[in-house]
Amino acid sequence: MRREARAFWLRSPGEGEIRPVALPPPGAGDVVVRTLYSAVSRGSESLVFSGRVPESQYGVMRAPFQEGDFPAPVKYGYLNVGVVEEGPPEVAGRTVFCLYPHQTRYVVPAGAVTPVPDAVPPARAVLAGTVETAVNALWDAAPLVGDRVAVVGAGMVGCCVARLLAGFPGVRVQLVDTDPARSSVAADLGAAFATPEGAEGECDLVVHASATADGLTRSLELLAPEGTVIELSWYGDQRVSVPLGESFHSRRLTVRGSQVGSVPPLRRAHRSLADRLSLALDLLADPAFDALVTGEYPFEELPRLLPRVADGTSPALCQRIAYGSAANDGPGADDSGV
Repeated sequence: MRREARAFWLRSPGEGEIRPVALPPPGAGDVVVRTLYSAVSRGSESLVFSGRVPESQYGVMRAPFQEGDFPAPVKYGYLNVGVVEEGPPEVAGRTVFCLYPHQTRYVVPAGAVTPVPDAVPPARAVLAGTVETAVNALWDAAPLVGDRVAVVGAGMVGCCVARLLAGFPGVRVQLVDTDPARSSVAADLGAAFATPEGAEGECDLVVHASATADGLTRSLELLAPEGTVIELSWYGDQRVSVPLGESFHSRRLTVRGSQVGSVPPLRRAHRSLADRLSLALDLLADPAFDALVTGEYPFEELPRLLPRVADGTSPALCQRIAYGSAANDGPGADDSGV
């Protein structure tokens, strides 16, 4: 018997396609997962789709189950929720999250999937990787009770950070974006909203997630003396100008990078990557995160959707991909071979 699936591949920069995939036979410790939903991570997947991953970062940017190499052809992605069709008893039949690309079915080691809590709908669970990034950022930032915080950039990551900060006692949270329409999303997340010109200053902490030089400049301007910018944006091969003149030194400002590839040092001794992901999934029991999903498309639309994501003409925060009948894989879905 031969198991078949379909997967989205970047054929060349700017051009994607759906290809048939022959699945390997599962081993004793493997699971077979039928995908329910995946999601497009706008920032990193746009850079990958456009062929803008710097050669020096090929290793760092490699996704856990990526196939192929940058710039292309490559199968890339890492926000996937599905049902375990076959596997060890403890996960068989469970809804799980996996850092897997856009594919209708796949075979991975059982340790690579994380069960989705019963309180979290599968359609919301696709945000787990983004919420995990926000958790990691706040472990780096270490906000205190009563802090004044701005989150610059109301994309998926910025919005997740704002929602988590909204639960901190006494913290003033303001979500800052150039698009006034993001104000309604901020309200759903329990955060105040401002355009860059109207944002409140004297911040103890600014989390920057706009991936623009203007956003980073404004983040520095919003800081109080001794304040810190946590930089979450990844710019790919784009060079960014940072204003380190004027009052940067006299006000003793700090710009600190945060990246989800590793657990911050202060948590590393007693928190693993698996712990962090499990925490992110638990946090997704909060229905406020539904505000981040502003578009849903069938799997077959991915080759036409990704160009619009990359050039900005598809403005949704999170583009969720629904598999539905696509997960049946058409001919051969009965595993009898074709």
